[in-house]
Amino acid sequence: MKVILDENVPQKLRLLIGDEHYVVTTWYQGWSSFKNGALLDVAEKAGFELFISADQGLSYQQNLQGRKMALLILSTNNWDLIKLHVEKIVAAIKMVTPGSYRDVEIPIE
Repeated sequence: MKVILDENVPQKLRLLIGDEHYVVTTWYQGWSSFKNGALLDVAEKAGFELFISADQGLSYQQNLQGRKMALLILSTNNWDLIKLHVEKIVAAIKMVTPGSYRDVEIPIE
């Protein structure tokens, strides 16, 4: 699966989920200046199938109906917590479908 990480997600996450997926960041793509709607548009046109973000409001801001790309929202962008729950993130990635939205609740310990 072709995955892009929003700039608010720890970039190290790509190293932990990248074995079976092609994972890049918005910064790597040169898309840091795009706002959410435009970013989703350009990423989808480039063939990305999944957008991972920690922007809690993104699901309310964007209509995914008719989109080919899925949206995965992490409940935190705290790297120390995220790296403890990578299995949960990977499991959620396996469950996404085109145009879907999924939350990944990462406990604050």
